[in-house]
Amino acid sequence: MDRFETTKNAGLLGIIGNLFLLLIKSFAGFAFKSQAMIADSFNSASDIFASLMTFIGNKIASEPQDNSHNFGHGKAEYIFSMLISISMILVSFKLLYDSIYTLIYGSNLTFSWLLVAVCIITIITKFALYLYTRILCKKYDNILLEASKNDHRNDCIVTTFTLISILLTFANIYWFDGIVGLGICLWICLTGVKIFTESYNVLMDISIDSRTQDLILDLAHQYKEIQKLDPISSTPVGYQYVVFLTIYVDGNMTTFESHKLADSLEMDVSGLEKVYKAVVHVNPI
Repeated sequence: MDRFETTKNAGLLGIIGNLFLLLIKSFAGFAFKSQAMIADSFNSASDIFASLMTFIGNKIASEPQDNSHNFGHGKAEYIFSMLISISMILVSFKLLYDSIYTLIYGSNLTFSWLLVAVCIITIITKFALYLYTRILCKKYDNILLEASKNDHRNDCIVTTFTLISILLTFANIYWFDGIVGLGICLWICLTGVKIFTESYNVLMDISIDSRTQDLILDLAHQYKEIQKLDPISSTPVGYQYVVFLTIYVDGNMTTFESHKLADSLEMDVSGLEKVYKAVVHVNPI
């Protein structure tokens, strides 16, 4: 099963799991007037959108290169990740307003064991999804999977605090419900900003990481014919990069020999995990 197929499966599981959680959280939250549970249900709604974007973005990104897109469609991952992040930030602002309103005017939370059961079901479901996507993230470098993994982990923590706020009503402590709702919306916003920043960097053609640059330099230095190497240029095409190298060789070297050298270096560099394609230009010195 390849990278795109596993991401598609993760997106489908996320949609199914989050839809189930949205239904039970919404019912319990509005029925027993728990602001924390209502906030948690909005979080599940944003999770459904995120899983849907993961599925669509992955489908587009898996399309091979064509005449209109010579380096494939890999950047679709980051475009749809940015849409996910924007939706998360917008949802967080709505929850911020609701939580502040609850803190000012008080909570009408009514304790119910159903609320406790919903929290426990949510934690178990999200922890299982977290473990699944964590395994995939270790195998594949994919921002959509990374976003899903972090989201599932965050939800486990958020719902744990929701459970605490519900249990505290036994001691007639109701203000904690609004505090948890406030914490949830801030957590969603920070996670959205992080995903937005990473996606923005790739879409704005951030350079390849320094570790991979060092690996490229090590490969180039293995060729004794290369007398000089210009700074490495690169541009992202999804999770991989097109790398441009300019090397300098002895001016007496034949065109055939210099191009053979360039082809060999291109093959070596293209074999690196982060490199989609290497282009080597040769100058005489």
